[in-house]
Amino acid sequence: MSSTSVMVFTRDLRVTDNPALAAAAAGADQVIPVFVLDEAILDWHGANRTRLAFMLGSLRDLDASLRKRGGQLVIRRGAWTRAVADLAAEAGARSIHLADDVSGYAQRRVTGLRELAGSARIDVQVHPGVMVAGPEPICPGGGGPYQVFTPYYRKWGGSPRRGLALTPGKIRLPEMVEPGHIPELAELTGGPARSGAGLPAVAGEGGESAGQARLKAWSARHLASYDRDRDDLAADATSRLSAYLHFGCLSPLAVATELSARAGGAPFVRQLAWRDFFAQLLAARPDAAHRDYRDHGDQWHEDKDSLEAWKAGQTGFPVVDAAMRQLADEGFMHNRARMIVASFLTKDLYIDWRLGADHFLALLADADLANNQLNWQWVAGTGTDRQPHRMFNPTVQGKRFDPTGEYVARYVPELAGLPPAQIHDPPREVRRARGYPAPIVDHQAAAAARRARSG
Repeated sequence: MSSTSVMVFTRDLRVTDNPALAAAAAGADQVIPVFVLDEAILDWHGANRTRLAFMLGSLRDLDASLRKRGGQLVIRRGAWTRAVADLAAEAGARSIHLADDVSGYAQRRVTGLRELAGSARIDVQVHPGVMVAGPEPICPGGGGPYQVFTPYYRKWGGSPRRGLALTPGKIRLPEMVEPGHIPELAELTGGPARSGAGLPAVAGEGGESAGQARLKAWSARHLASYDRDRDDLAADATSRLSAYLHFGCLSPLAVATELSARAGGAPFVRQLAWRDFFAQLLAARPDAAHRDYRDHGDQWHEDKDSLEAWKAGQTGFPVVDAAMRQLADEGFMHNRARMIVASFLTKDLYIDWRLGADHFLALLADADLANNQLNWQWVAGTGTDRQPHRMFNPTVQGKRFDPTGEYVARYVPELAGLPPAQIHDPPREVRRARGYPAPIVDHQAAAAARRARSG
């Protein structure tokens, strides 16, 4: 008698180095590869058309990879736990396999699935695959998560790694399973009337094939100079692999394994360690997605006009405005720019980090809960930064990381053509002539207020 397993794809939309898929294929004659369009997540991030478009492209690429192996991606939509449990029960599956994850919602989904599947005597097995190293093995002697990156990174670098999972050569889908279909973007966003005009230009289509191609091309051209160029705003020399890593189109472990021994690889792999660092913090403190990791009693300003100017890239600080417009145009923002705009919102304007984090989640293709929320808290001073009162001067940051003004000119066209000496702090008369706003806040006064608050 044939045995059947269910492989639930979540944030591991790939066939290579996918431990959950490998286990599902090895443990049964037939495999049901399924992705559930979770209504709760669609309601939460349904407005992020860039992210949804990237996800749908990733699902189509995954389906193509499965078809090459004799299978097909099954699509369901609804309440995630019920959809998975019902599919497994209807197919007579003995086991359900999926990747581990760290958010409170992901953990609750697995708990709920185990309860439903357990009543039908279906085994639920959770596998690694979302991180380079899972959150459990890397912890200080006293237990609990590391709260400082440097000692975490030392331990992370020497921690044992699992072997890369084998890619199944053959996947057999039970004949009785109705596959469903991968929807078009309009089906998820409510149709053209709700979808808005235009879609941000994500750098590369979603999917494992596109991710592998981008990794190969970028690493050949830029990896060796990564440490030197990664903060250069105009060079656009960063990998732009973040969305592929978020959706698991690329295995973070496979990327780390491939690049670590190459010239320039160590600084890049260190960024993957930061990704794991924030994931292990969120795994231990799921509430940190919405609450201060370290509460300093901040009394955030409520300033709707300033918040809207920040979102629109109309603050009068050129590098801040360039970054915010890049986000709106591309569904992406350079990492150095993310730090600059986060510092500006939380330190110069003293506006709650959660409002900035929510705006990023609404627009970024790589909107990763752990990285987004805890990076915002690191900059805001409510997270794990050992210098919580650190504050960036946006004009100085612009001059340092965009010395020619090319980045600013690219995204703030009204300032294009200004000489480098003016573009990061245009004179008043130049601003008026070009229709560019005056600064909405005095940075020096904001810095003084910040020092006064910190005592």
